[in-house]
Amino acid sequence: MSADARVNNEPGFVLHTYPFKETSVVAEVFTRDHGRVALIARGARRPTSTLRGLMQPFTPLLLSWFGKSELRTLHAAEWQGGLLAPQGRALMCGFYLNELLLRLLARGDAHETLYDRYVATLEQLAGEAGRSDYERATYLERILRRFEKNLLSEIGYGATFDVDADSGAPVQAQVRYVFQPERGALQASGQPGCPVSGQTLIDLATDRFERPATLVEAKALMRTLINHTLGAKPLYTRQLLRELTELTQ
Repeated sequence: MSADARVNNEPGFVLHTYPFKETSVVAEVFTRDHGRVALIARGARRPTSTLRGLMQPFTPLLLSWFGKSELRTLHAAEWQGGLLAPQGRALMCGFYLNELLLRLLARGDAHETLYDRYVATLEQLAGEAGRSDYERATYLERILRRFEKNLLSEIGYGATFDVDADSGAPVQAQVRYVFQPERGALQASGQPGCPVSGQTLIDLATDRFERPATLVEAKALMRTLINHTLGAKPLYTRQLLRELTELTQ
């Protein structure tokens, strides 16, 4: 896309907004064909603005914008419909996904496959209602681990889980390993890293999260990989999810 190109009717979602001048907002949006884009929604904070109710997360939109700078100008937004917003704890999980995308995606890099996965993940989050507390918790954990794994892979930080980084041999299910973000899986022999079983590494590689032990270890491992990618600044929504879990236990 050229710097001054006009874009019309691009599918996208608002990830986050913040005030801009007296009546406007800047919306960080995730779009299918243009990736993450920052848009000025002029007048969106006015009570009578048609944009006011649209600049919300988890609302499927068709977005049109123009401009030459990194901060483009939104000139139209239309609600697409067809997607239920997540509720309760699933809503917090949705905000966690949004924060990951904000922190890990560079502006202007298209990620069509990741966008489609994001839409599918929001649909899955909205489908957690009606389950028992335990079923709901494990259901949401599986959804988050799959999204984290695929997000890291999409942006070039994907890991090889089922190969011993030292020998190149397949990981063995009954062996204990440590996982180092820069190297991969190493047999646990006093080396630093995130401790993990071979079975969990095999489950991660094959996208299987049915075992309770796999869910526990995969959560710690994906946190290690994401922290390594993000650097020192913590994720705000992760802390909120942790506090919510403590309150409900």
